[in-house]
Amino acid sequence: MSEHTTEVDMAAVPAPAAEGSRRFHLNAATIKDILIRYAMVWIMLLIMAFFSYRSARFATADNLLTILVAAAPFALIALGQTLVILTGGIDLSVGSVIAVSAMAAAYVAKNVTGNPGAALLVALAVGLLCGAISGLLVSVVHVPPFIATLGVMTAASGAAYVVGKGAPINGLPPSFGAIANTKVIGLTVPVLTMIVGIIVIAVLMKRTAYGMQVYAVGGNEQAARIAGVRTKGILFSVYAISGTLAGLSGLMLASRVISGPPNLGTGYELDAIAAVVIGGASLSGGRGSIWGTVIGLFLIQTLNNGLDILIVPAYWQKVVKGLLIVTAVAIDVWSTRRRSS
Repeated sequence: MSEHTTEVDMAAVPAPAAEGSRRFHLNAATIKDILIRYAMVWIMLLIMAFFSYRSARFATADNLLTILVAAAPFALIALGQTLVILTGGIDLSVGSVIAVSAMAAAYVAKNVTGNPGAALLVALAVGLLCGAISGLLVSVVHVPPFIATLGVMTAASGAAYVVGKGAPINGLPPSFGAIANTKVIGLTVPVLTMIVGIIVIAVLMKRTAYGMQVYAVGGNEQAARIAGVRTKGILFSVYAISGTLAGLSGLMLASRVISGPPNLGTGYELDAIAAVVIGGASLSGGRGSIWGTVIGLFLIQTLNNGLDILIVPAYWQKVVKGLLIVTAVAIDVWSTRRRSS
């Protein structure tokens, strides 16, 4: 999904007598480039066409809304994960951060105050705290991101059970459920939050100096430091943003089911990482885009939805999804190398 430039070799331009032939080859090359450049989009369209053919229920407005609702919590953590991966890191803790943030928000809503605003602030604060710990470990202590976020993941998962004393928090006030189940202009709050989040992060990465510095740190951290980029601050910030978005996602999930299960968010980090990688981001950092992540995210959610509609057993869904991820990444790597050459 990354942009590229193409140099024109004037010596390779055909003679004027071959004008018709040149135009034909130029068009064919353009079409070929489009097919390669947007390979993930074509794959998603093919998947949608397949499910639409197999089930009339798939291509309906209600089902599209279902896909959007299901994608919303994943989108928030995938956005944060994109920033982390662009710096060459990885955040394994987001699934557990979702759980502990949801439990903390549910605890406050039930035992301290029924104010949904207080629950929102607590969820964001817990997510930010977890992300800040990961950020400090990576940027200041220089712990490898995999180890740092693995430790935070384990601690956050345990803390989620501590908050609920090993049990889910139920009996939450209706005002807590209203956070994610309220509709505005026909869309639920999580879907609107997802749309706003995508636009804000996309603009941040594409139009601001901060976005350029994130790419610079992921491309070559030492060179970025020499160029004057505060690399520690950038590394800290991406983990803090990732944790905060995970906290927001946890609140939305808990509000949607009006409960605080301590195992909420289990395995979510894997789908978020898969969405980022399918979207064309490099795990070594410096390459990727928010819109690529969005395509990867909806490709996964569309597949999940379609397989559920076709009543495919859960174990076969895992097989199909795994094969799709491997295929999509292989195609993206191949197309990237082809464009580079």
